[in-house]
Amino acid sequence: MRTSRIAAAVLGMQFLVGMAAIPALAASKSQTLTGQVSDAMCGAKHEMPTKAAECTRGCVKHGSKYALVVGDKVYTLETSDQAALDKLNELAGAKAKVTGELDGDTMTVKSVAAGS
Repeated sequence: MRTSRIAAAVLGMQFLVGMAAIPALAASKSQTLTGQVSDAMCGAKHEMPTKAAECTRGCVKHGSKYALVVGDKVYTLETSDQAALDKLNELAGAKAKVTGELDGDTMTVKSVAAGS
């Protein structure tokens, strides 16, 4: 009887440790990318004959989402956080570091900072 209680306690502890590891694994998906802030419609090549920042802001104002151009790759940025949106607007056409969860060509934004 005593042995079965010890075995149950050990199994219970293993279960709890395993459950505690799940959030840590999910958190490891967070990545930081550095690139130029653009919009999803134009990507790396702006169609408007204005500066990249003005084009980006204009496209976003008309419904496009912000994007980050990293080399030849364009990542659509998803966020409803007003502080992140304000920072993306401020950095339109400039280099930025964006941290978030990447799923294919879409990044769910956690934070935005000026790039170096």
